[in-house]
Amino acid sequence: MVIIDFSVEFTSSWVVKAAHTSIEPYILSLSNLDHLFSGRYPLTYFYAYQKPEIGDFSMVIAVIKSSLEEVLGHYFPFSGRIVPNAITAEPEILCNNEGVEVIEAHASIDLASLDFYDLSQSLQKNLVPFQHEIPLRLQITNYTCGGFSLSWSFDHSLADATAFYHFLRSWSEVANNKPISKYPDHLRSIFQPRSTLSYGPSLDRNFCKCTIEEFLNVPRTIDVSLKRLYYIEAADVESLQERASLDGRKRTKIEAFSAYLWKVFATVIEDSDTKCKMGWLVEGRRRISQSMSNLIGNAVSIAVGEVSVKDLKQNSLSQVANLAHEAISEVTNEEHFLDLIDWVEHHRPGLVLAKMLLGIEGPAIAVSSGRELPTTEINFGFGPPVLGTCYSTITRVGSGYMNPQPSARGDGSWVVYAMVWPELAAALESDPEHVFKPMKATHLGFKL
Repeated sequence: MVIIDFSVEFTSSWVVKAAHTSIEPYILSLSNLDHLFSGRYPLTYFYAYQKPEIGDFSMVIAVIKSSLEEVLGHYFPFSGRIVPNAITAEPEILCNNEGVEVIEAHASIDLASLDFYDLSQSLQKNLVPFQHEIPLRLQITNYTCGGFSLSWSFDHSLADATAFYHFLRSWSEVANNKPISKYPDHLRSIFQPRSTLSYGPSLDRNFCKCTIEEFLNVPRTIDVSLKRLYYIEAADVESLQERASLDGRKRTKIEAFSAYLWKVFATVIEDSDTKCKMGWLVEGRRRISQSMSNLIGNAVSIAVGEVSVKDLKQNSLSQVANLAHEAISEVTNEEHFLDLIDWVEHHRPGLVLAKMLLGIEGPAIAVSSGRELPTTEINFGFGPPVLGTCYSTITRVGSGYMNPQPSARGDGSWVVYAMVWPELAAALESDPEHVFKPMKATHLGFKL
C-alpha cells in the first residue's frame, strides 16, 4: 500500500574528495555545447535498491564513500566547483578537489510503500534542495525494510545524461574492484568553432539568447506541475513500433513512442492553438566524425517538429512517426553540430537555450531517451537496482518533458519519467490503449 505521510531524517553529511591525487587546481572551460545547458539548473537521478543479501546500511555507506574517493581521481572536475569567469562571468569549472557532498538519510517507510507514480509527493519533499555552490551531491537514504536509494543531483554544466551515466558506471566498477571499462576524456576544447562562423536559419528558429531572469521566470503557458512515473509493457513498445512501421519504413521505438504521444498531446490542445510542437534531445558524440564516445561534458542538441493539430488527429500513427523521423533526421548529422557550435559562439557571452524549453512559442513536449543507458549496470556490489530514473527538482518549466528508459526488469519494458500538465496526464491515463500505466511497486518486482 502506498504511504504518502512519512518523514525523512537527515543524520549525517560528509565531503568526499578524490584520493591519492597530486593534481594541481586548474580551470576547465566549458565548451559551446556546454553553454546550451549553462543555466545552472540541476539534474537528479534516483536509483532504488532492495535490501542487500550481504551487509547492512553502514556497509553500503562505507563502500559508496571509499569507491567515490577512488573514482573522483578519474573524474576530477566532478570534485570541483563551478565559478564565474572573471572577465565574461560565464561559468567554468574550478577543478580544485573541494569535494562531493554525501548526505545520509533515514526514511520512516519501507521502499515498497513509496509512491513511485506521483514523484512530486514522494521525492520532491524528501530530497535535500540543490545548492549551486556544490555541483554534485549524493543522498543515500535507508528504508525500514533494509532497502536503500541513491539520489544524485548535479549541475548540468558538469555533464549531460550520457556523460553522467559513464561516471556512475565507472563508480560501480570501482566499487566492485573491477577496472574502469571506459576512461573519461575531459578535453572539452574539442568542440571548437570554425574560423569562419557558419550556420543555417533553423538554428535561429529553434534557439535564442536569454537572460537568467527569463530562464527562471518562464511564462506559464501550460501548468507543467505534475511529475509522474509510468510503466510501459514490452508488448506495448513492440506494438507501437509495428504500427508505426506499417507503411514499410521501419521506425525506431522512440519515433513510434513519440508518434503516439504526439497524437494524444494534440487532443488536449486548446482551441486557440492550431499547431502542436514536439522536441527531441539528440546525443551528438556519435554524430561527429571525431572519436569522442568517452567525452565527459555536454554533447546534445534538440530537434523540433511542428504539425497542425488537425493533421495529428487525422493522420495514422505511421504517418505521424514519419513526421517525427523527418524532424529528428535534421539534426542527426555532423554538420548540424558544427553549425550549432558556431551559432553558440556567435551569441556568447550569455545564456542560450532552445526556445521551446522557455515556453515562448506555445505548448510543447521535449522527449529525451535514456534507452541506451542500462539501469542494471549501476550496481555497487549490493545487487542491481529495481528502479533507475531521472528526476527534476525544477518547479517552473516552459514545456512538458518525457524520458523513457529501459526498466530494470530487462524484458523490454520501459520506465518513463514525465513532467506534464493535468490535462495531458489525464488523457494519457484514460486512453483506451492504456500504454501509459501509473508506476506501481509490483512493476518493480516488489511482492506486496
